[in-house]
Amino acid sequence: MGDGRWANDEGRWRMMLSFLDVLLASLLLVITIVISVKLRLGLAKTLIIAGVRTIVQLSLIGLILAWVFARESAWQVLTILSIMTLIAAFAAKHRVKRPYHGLLFDTIASLSVATGVITLLAMTLILKITPWYRPQYIIPILGLILGNSLTAISLTTNNLINDIHDKKSFVIAKLSLSATPFEATHAFIKNAIVNGMMPTVNSMMVVGLVSLPGMMTGQILAGADPTQAVRYQIVTMFFICAGSTLASTLAALLVVKRFFNARGQLVIPEIKHKH
Repeated sequence: MGDGRWANDEGRWRMMLSFLDVLLASLLLVITIVISVKLRLGLAKTLIIAGVRTIVQLSLIGLILAWVFARESAWQVLTILSIMTLIAAFAAKHRVKRPYHGLLFDTIASLSVATGVITLLAMTLILKITPWYRPQYIIPILGLILGNSLTAISLTTNNLINDIHDKKSFVIAKLSLSATPFEATHAFIKNAIVNGMMPTVNSMMVVGLVSLPGMMTGQILAGADPTQAVRYQIVTMFFICAGSTLASTLAALLVVKRFFNARGQLVIPEIKHKH
């Protein structure tokens, strides 16, 4: 214990990482860069940029969170949550191959409602945190839900837009038989939401058997009781699942609304071509 890398926290020992430890870990990227160069994958530059961004972005957010945690100001916390949601919405929008005008608004609306509702329920009814905006809880929980929800939204939106574009004759035929827009696209909506939920469902199927999730691993490394770490991981997995499902469903319904006018006629929105 003499090297100062361990600290005693209420009778539990937890490891303390130094800047040298982080530097040594960053050298592991050399392995992936060498593989990229040897196999001509063309990822060396991207890996270097990604590594630098990881260090810079997380270091900055660490300083910001330390500042926010010390104050517990509601408006400061809500500002950070809003910025996180906007960044996630932009990321989800840029993953859509056939973006249309209004997609960003639909993505922001889906993410805001889904993650906002689930996070608020988690903080008030399940975790019972007082005050509900306590930053050390709400920021990481919202981050977990956002990260998975943006993936679900992008997959759902991509699938639904592609299906409507590629099978519009089928949709028109259903409409001619007096089907509503929802009825005409129900099969596409179902397929899109299921596809969007697959990453979350797959991770839930193997959690604890194949992988130990980051939140649980982090708590154990920090010296937390493993049984409590497991319980926190269980509830966060359910938060993530509910958030992804709600976000995917809202995104699908908003996409369908864009593709039909007030009279229920199919109207393909203008596609914003990526440059």
